[in-house]
Amino acid sequence: MNATDILKRPILTEKANLQQEKLRTYAFKVDKRANKLEIKTAIEQFYGVTVLSVNTAVAPGKNKAKQVVGKVSIGKTSSYKKAFVRVGEGDSIDLYTNI
Repeated sequence: MNATDILKRPILTEKANLQQEKLRTYAFKVDKRANKLEIKTAIEQFYGVTVLSVNTAVAPGKNKAKQVVGKVSIGKTSSYKKAFVRVGEGDSIDLYTNI
């Protein structure tokens, strides 16, 4: 896998922005099959920063139901893997230039 296959997109939420400012930790949605070493090398190659640590978490899918013309349609959202990447002192990733 190359860097573009592993990294799907950054997570841009209020909580993730606070972690970027205070802890130099960036959150990404990544491929479910990628391990921490692959994620680390992908971030270092793609953004050119030094990665100190990588933490991962798998967000499970949620059950959803909606009512459609007298019937209840039941479905499920897909699960995904998140990676929290801490970069070295003085390094930063500009996530807003590609938007």
